[in-house]
Amino acid sequence: MSGKRRILINSVPFIFVFLWSTGFIAAKYALPFIEPFYLLFIRMTLTVVVFMLLCGLFRARRLSARQAGHQMVTGFLVHGTYLGGVFAAIKWGMPAGVTAIVVGVQPVLTACLGWCYLGERLRPRQWLGLGLGLAGVVSVLSSTGRMEGVVLTWPAILAAIAALTGISVGTLYQKRFGAGTNLLAGSVWQYISVALLMAVLTRTFEVQEVVWDIRLVLALGWLVFGLSVSAILLLMYMIREGETAKVASYFYLVPPVASIEAWLLFGESLTLVAVTAIAVTVVGVYLVVKRA
Repeated sequence: MSGKRRILINSVPFIFVFLWSTGFIAAKYALPFIEPFYLLFIRMTLTVVVFMLLCGLFRARRLSARQAGHQMVTGFLVHGTYLGGVFAAIKWGMPAGVTAIVVGVQPVLTACLGWCYLGERLRPRQWLGLGLGLAGVVSVLSSTGRMEGVVLTWPAILAAIAALTGISVGTLYQKRFGAGTNLLAGSVWQYISVALLMAVLTRTFEVQEVVWDIRLVLALGWLVFGLSVSAILLLMYMIREGETAKVASYFYLVPPVASIEAWLLFGESLTLVAVTAIAVTVVGVYLVVKRA
């Protein structure tokens, strides 16, 4: 493998972390102007169109009925349950930072499930890294929640827990049943599943009112091309090529990076405790992904 290719492959997780972290920022821009499930329905419908065009452009091979079914389940869990839960929690009053505390448990839950059901073994160093990462996420974000004087409601809490469960189980499901699946073709079926789910949710619980502000348009464009296309392709690639515990550990970096982005874009404070917690989180991820 050439040096340039190795550098490119090694940079994939960090590009993914940056892209994934911007989802919380884009949600903060978009949700004042649209209901969460309707936003996700529009986003997923546009994403299906984009991936169908990409499949035609790159002549992606078609999936069997079984492969398509597995990809629809993955889409329901990784995109539908996770994104629906996160966006609903934020819309229902849970700050993005506090939402990230809940979904920040995902690496530990994913690692435990992978250990139980996929037989993936973790060294003591990796368990230590998972613990440090969790401690860093909680530290950097719990202080944010206290500063905002958050009053959490049960609908928001349950939505965030649903998001946590969906992304954890979905990661393992894709690892188990998504092997050998073309990433472009698989993504089409994943997003068809989510679009159908969001269509049902928005018709059942929302009135589809939209204020077409420029901030909503720009956020929606970024959510489609930056998150649903670019970040998800990188995530599916990492799941296919790596251990679930290692892939999941990178999610620890998302809340700290999002905190830095919020500091730069919205002027939210970044205390010494937060900076220290970010450093602890980085060390934790390093211990998980470090080669023996």
